[in-house]
Amino acid sequence: MSNFSTLRGRDKKVVSPPLPFKEIKTMEQITLKDLNKEFSGFTGTENYYKHWLSNFVFTDGIKAAVDKFSSYWLLDTIFCYQYKSRIKEETFQIWTITSENSKAVVEMRPDTDKPAIVRQEIPLTTFPEGKLKIYFIDDGNYKVLLLPSEY
Repeated sequence: MSNFSTLRGRDKKVVSPPLPFKEIKTMEQITLKDLNKEFSGFTGTENYYKHWLSNFVFTDGIKAAVDKFSSYWLLDTIFCYQYKSRIKEETFQIWTITSENSKAVVEMRPDTDKPAIVRQEIPLTTFPEGKLKIYFIDDGNYKVLLLPSEY
């Protein structure tokens, strides 16, 4: 008896390779580096930085992250979505960027147990491999982008 398992379909024989073989995982199955740990020292903020779009602001922690990762494009992406009516009505938003192999996915959920409302694939990026979570809130005065540790 062979070490190979076989499946027959019409006139062709399909052979699966012997173990071990490399399983292909989805982005959700991969354990990525938690990039928020690099910025856990940011608890609260001393400054709000105004974005060029409207009255959106971001905190010291977000500024440190986008400076370190050269990713001001991420701010533009998040703030541009705020003009869509479905997104605008969410006063608390959880944004994540998941990056691996020079590709990334940016997603927004209204809460951790809710499905993503926004999912944008970034086909090429220099963003570091890992996962970064950020919040976008309406604090009554400003619409603020901040790190979870600053919430």
